[in-house]
Amino acid sequence: MLPHFRFSLILKSMEVHLTPEQEEQLAQIASKAGTAPERLVTKVVARYLDEEARFLAAVEKGIAAAERGEFIGEEEMDARLEAMFKA
Repeated sequence: MLPHFRFSLILKSMEVHLTPEQEEQLAQIASKAGTAPERLVTKVVARYLDEEARFLAAVEKGIAAAERGEFIGEEEMDARLEAMFKA
């Protein structure tokens, strides 16, 4: 078992508090990855921010298309969803 420690990440004006369970999980994953918990958190947050930015850009693109009246029909949507779930 890993030693217990209180992990608080301070980012300039932001502080993140983790539960003891989250701390333990973070420490275990960081150990398996051969990195420090702080570095793992930085990587995870960067990955999340990239994904969130891509998602928001896609939503904005979809809203803009809808505002221009660019829609696909129900049959085309059904076909796209079916193809997605088959892949």
